[in-house]
Amino acid sequence: MVYLLGFVSQALFFTRTLLQWVLSERAKKVLSPTIYWVLSIIASYLFCIYGWFRNDFSILLGQLISYYIYIWNLNENGVWKKINVAVQAILFLTPICAIGFVLKNGNYFVSNFLNNTKIPIWMIILGSAGQVIFTLRFVYQWIYSMRRNESLLPLGFWIISLVGSGIIAIYGVIRVDPILILGQSVGFVAYTRNIALYRKELKTLSHDEPIYE
Repeated sequence: MVYLLGFVSQALFFTRTLLQWVLSERAKKVLSPTIYWVLSIIASYLFCIYGWFRNDFSILLGQLISYYIYIWNLNENGVWKKINVAVQAILFLTPICAIGFVLKNGNYFVSNFLNNTKIPIWMIILGSAGQVIFTLRFVYQWIYSMRRNESLLPLGFWIISLVGSGIIAIYGVIRVDPILILGQSVGFVAYTRNIALYRKELKTLSHDEPIYE
């Protein structure tokens, strides 16, 4: 059942990437479609639950960093205010409640997530490093978009995606986690293609804006 939850979340992550890629190919430029962020928040919510049941600290850490950035992008695209208030409350408060539980039950969290004999500390560090790098792409995307007052997926986002995804894939292989392996493998082509599309787009634009701004 837990693996099924993981597969569903990864299927949603893959679908968001595939749709963004297809829409960008049609437009011949990199797009940040609303459906990308809708699927992101749903997939992230489910993946957090998967990470909790798997006692996987790196998954929880990675999702927590990007979770509220998904909400920001939904709000920027005018979608968040259209969501039912009860659903908004559930999506917004669940991570906060989870953090509250961790703070109240610190010993449980440490023993099950940080001192888990099934996941040695070096593996936790490797997985966490991959998740942090992979998730920081959304921090970068958020800052980039904030400066331009619109939701965008810049070139740096895709480059960071490749680096973080590679580390997570290695972590998944070492831990023998088919969910992580599958989830990261299918994204490589889309990340690479978006970089190619972005570079092609830049050739047709003026060079006034820095690429990695």
